[in-house]
Order: sequence, then C-alpha cells, then structure tokens
Amino acid sequence: MIYLDYAAATPVRKEVLTAMQPYFTTIYANPSSLHHLGQEARLAVEEARSTIAVQLNCLPAEIIFTSGGTESINLALQGVTKGHIITSSIEHKAVLETCRMLQKKGYSVTYIQPNKQGLINPKDVGNAIRKNTRLISIMYANNEIGTIQPIQRIARIAKKHNILFHTDACQASPHLDLNVSKLDVDLLTLNSSKCYGPKGVGLLYLKKGVKLKPLIHGGAQEAGRRAGTENVPGIVGFSKALELAQKEKRETKRLTALRDWFISEIQRKINNVKLNGHKTKRLPGNINISFKGIDAQQLVQHLSSYGIYVSTGSACTSHEVEKSHVLENINAKEGVRISLGTSTTKRELQEVLTKLTMIVTALRKI
Repeated sequence: MIYLDYAAATPVRKEVLTAMQPYFTTIYANPSSLHHLGQEARLAVEEARSTIAVQLNCLPAEIIFTSGGTESINLALQGVTKGHIITSSIEHKAVLETCRMLQKKGYSVTYIQPNKQGLINPKDVGNAIRKNTRLISIMYANNEIGTIQPIQRIARIAKKHNILFHTDACQASPHLDLNVSKLDVDLLTLNSSKCYGPKGVGLLYLKKGVKLKPLIHGGAQEAGRRAGTENVPGIVGFSKALELAQKEKRETKRLTALRDWFISEIQRKINNVKLNGHKTKRLPGNINISFKGIDAQQLVQHLSSYGIYVSTGSACTSHEVEKSHVLENINAKEGVRISLGTSTTKRELQEVLTKLTMIVTALRKI
C-alpha cells in the first residue's frame, strides 16, 4: 500500500496513541466530576489546553475544544456574525455551506475570486468591505490545491477597519507557523486529524475580548462556549500531535523537496500535464495535477487497484460526482490530488510514477 491522501486524513502517531491510552481505560471519568478521578481527567484537559496555547502563542482560555474543523468553523461564523461577511469562493465546504445558510437567513456574503493560481488578492478583500462588514474568513492554505494565502496582509486590512478575521488553518497545522500573534487573527480553526492526531476533535482559537454566541447549548463546558462532555483522550492526543508537528521543521523541508522532485518527474515523464495552484506558495506535501484527456475519477480508481491511494478535487454527494468548486474557480480541469506525509519515501514515489505513466498512457489510447 502507498498512501498519498494525507490532506484527507493522517494516521495517528504512535506517540499520540500512547499519550491517549490511559484516558480510555484508566482515567476515564467525566472531567466535570468533582471526585479525584474526574479531577485527573480535568487536569489532562487543561494541560493539553496549555500545551496547545504554547504552540499558538495565546492564552489557554482563548482555546475552545470542539468535535473538529467543521464545528469550529460553524461556531466562528455563526457565533460572531451579525452583519456582512467576506470570504473566498475556494473555501472549504464547511465555510461555504455555512455562509449560504446564513444568506438564507438574510445575511449578506461577498465571495472573493482567486487568481488562476488560487491566490486571494488582499486588495480585493479591502475593496469588498462595507460599513456593516462584521467578519472576514479566508483559509490559511487550500485543502485541494495547497495554495497558501497572504493571511497577515489580509489581517492588517481587517484590523484597520475594526473587522474580525477568522482563518481556517486545518491544512496548515502540520507545517506552517500557527503563532496567532504573528498572523494577527481573531479566530482560527484547527483539526486534529490533519496533524497525525485522532479524528473527532478540533479547536477554535478565540481572541480575548471577542464575543461569541454558543452554537451548542447544554452544560457549562469550555467556559460556557461549547456544551458537552469533553473528549479527554481526543484532546490529549490532539495536543501531543500538534506539539510534535510544530517541532518538525526538517520534515517540512523534506516534503517540500520531495514534492518538487515528484512534480518535475511527472512533467518530464508525462506530456500535457498542468500543475494546479501556485508553484511555490503551496503546502509542502500538496500536489494537484491535471492530465489532459484523462478522467480524474477513473485515474484514481486505476491507481487504487494497484494499492496507490490518492484523491481528486471532487466530492461524492448522493452518489453523484460533483465537480471541484476550487478547480472551477481557477479555470482548471479536473485534477488528481497527491498529498505526501511522514511515511512517504522517494522509492514509493518512483513506483507511483511508473504506474501513473503506464495508466495515463493506456487511458489516452482508449
């Protein structure tokens, strides 16, 4: 098996699994319980919060644990929005569908178009600002084409106009700087499963002083901002995974070099291919590439038959293939997303290249 779909989900690291284990079988009490075992669980949650706060350079109280990126995004957009929203047309569906839902409720949303490389121009964001603009939400790095956005420049524009700025940083967590002071963001979303942590846990960074309306009602967990018993093993695992990921700068350099080598080899061995997204301003492990005359879904299925697991920019909904809104917005043909990770080796990619060349050649003859 050669797994090249790390942008969709990452395996849980052994160190992370080890850190989580006691909270499944030994310290399994409810962290809101007042007895000793409950307080041990509470301590684990708060230590994890503090560890993550160090990675983000924020206060522990500014972190709200959630069930994942989608919930965090919904909490950010629905929790602070009272007026006009500015976002981009290539955001994750969690942002786009939430904005569409808010539009049905009477909210106004402006969708900024990217250039052909998937970059958002900060000037376009500034030009879209209205008197009643309440929130700007632009993702840190795109989940399909890997393009890294000029978050700091957009944040400065938001701050100048006293507008809240949220960024979906789920794809950024394994490799990019998450220092919220440097990024100058008011809200930031992270997802554990994108940085070699467990699924089902995420967070929303909420800058001190920013008012938030809860999305889930019930108990007083997370300082009254997110009801529901905390996922103690998940939170502990998330903390460990993020801590390890943020320390591994060598891995970022390795994946960047491996990515660039693989792109050049694909372009050398196979003609009529196009790289989607920015050539250099992209995530270290992200490759999104279109092959002229080739159906991307079919290519993914053929690679899968050889035990090579990649994905497309498409999503399947109700058994129907939906075209990638990201690729449509940059005027690109359907593509294959190949995302590299900690286990990816050059030898594996050489094998993939051989199979990929063979499959594309065969499909073009049909």
